[in-house]
Amino acid sequence: MFKLIPNGINRLDIEMSGKLNAEEMKIALDELVTKSKDIENGKMLYDVVDFHLPSLGALAVEFSRLPAMFGLMKKFDRAAVLTDKAWLKKVSELEGVLYPGLEIKAFDRDQRTEAEAWLSSQVENCLMSDTFFRPSVSSNNLKNGNRPDPGFL
Repeated sequence: MFKLIPNGINRLDIEMSGKLNAEEMKIALDELVTKSKDIENGKMLYDVVDFHLPSLGALAVEFSRLPAMFGLMKKFDRAAVLTDKAWLKKVSELEGVLYPGLEIKAFDRDQRTEAEAWLSSQVENCLMSDTFFRPSVSSNNLKNGNRPDPGFL
C-alpha cells in the first residue's frame, strides 16, 4: 500500500506498507508527481509501517523514472522517515546523498512528534536566523563616516 496525503501547502505525508508491484508503483509515482506539482521548498513525512522490498517489476518502473524523480525531488528540502527497521533508516539517510538539496532523517515510528518538529524546524531556524535580524547598513551612513558595529555583521 502506498498512500499519499497532502498536509498543508508544501508538505506530503506518505504511508507505505507491504510490497508494491509494478502497477502499484506506477500509480504511486504518478500520484506523487501530480500532488507535488505546485510544491516549493517542500517537506515529506514517510511512515513506513511494514516494508517489503518492491517486486522486480516495481523496481524497473522506479528506475525507468529515475531522471524525472531527480527533478521532482528538487521541490523538497526535507524528508523524515518513520521506521522501526535499522537498515531502512540507514538506506533512507544514504538516499539523501542521491538528491542534492534534500535532507533526509530517519526516526523510530514512535518518534513522530520529533520527526514533525524536525520537519518544521528548518522554517523556524530560518526565521530566527541572525541574517533576518542584522541591522541594515545604508550607503548614506557609510558616506557620513558612520561605521556599523562589527558585532552586528
